[in-house]
Amino acid sequence: MASANELRNGNYIILGGRLYNVISYQHVKMQQRSPVVTLKLKDLSTGALLERKMRSDEGIEMAYIVAKQVEYLYNSHGHYYFMDSETFEQFIIDKEVLGDSVKFLKENTEIKVMMHDNRAINIELPVTVDLKVVKTDPGLRGNTVSGGSKPATLETGAVIQVPLFINEGDVLKVDTRDGGSYIQRA
Repeated sequence: MASANELRNGNYIILGGRLYNVISYQHVKMQQRSPVVTLKLKDLSTGALLERKMRSDEGIEMAYIVAKQVEYLYNSHGHYYFMDSETFEQFIIDKEVLGDSVKFLKENTEIKVMMHDNRAINIELPVTVDLKVVKTDPGLRGNTVSGGSKPATLETGAVIQVPLFINEGDVLKVDTRDGGSYIQRA
C-alpha cells in the first residue's frame, strides 16, 4: 500500500479490483483544508478514462508490473505475435490492448511490454522508428523545406504530415510519442 501523495504519472494502481494507469496526477493544498490529490486514470480493461479525487493520505494499492523486452514478429486477423528476447517464448497480444501503437509496429522491432499477472496490459514503443513512405503526392519543383506539408501513408498504414519534398520510397524517422510526427529522412 502507498499513500495517494506518493503516486506519479505512469504508475499502475488497483482500485475496486480493477487495474488503472495514472495518466495525470495533481496534488492541491488549500488553506484550512486537508490536501487533495486529483487523478486522471485509464481503466486498462475497458480503456475508459476516469477522474478521481482523494485525500493525500488515503491508501492506494500499487500494481506489480513486470517490463519485458520483446520483439514484434507479425500480425494476423487482429492478433499481434511477439517473442520474448530472453526465453524466445512467443505470445499473442490483441489489437485492443495495443491501441494506436499498431500504427508504428514494424516487423523485428524491439519494444517493451508491461505485464500484470502474466497478461500484457500496455506496450512502450521506441521514441523513434524508421518507416518507408508507400503513398504520397509527388513533390512540386520549387518546394522548400519550410514550405507546407502533405499527407503520406507509411508502410505500417499510418498517415502523417510530411514536408512537400518527401517522395514515395523515402525512409523517414517518425516520433511515436505524439502520435506520429515527421522528424527527418533516415
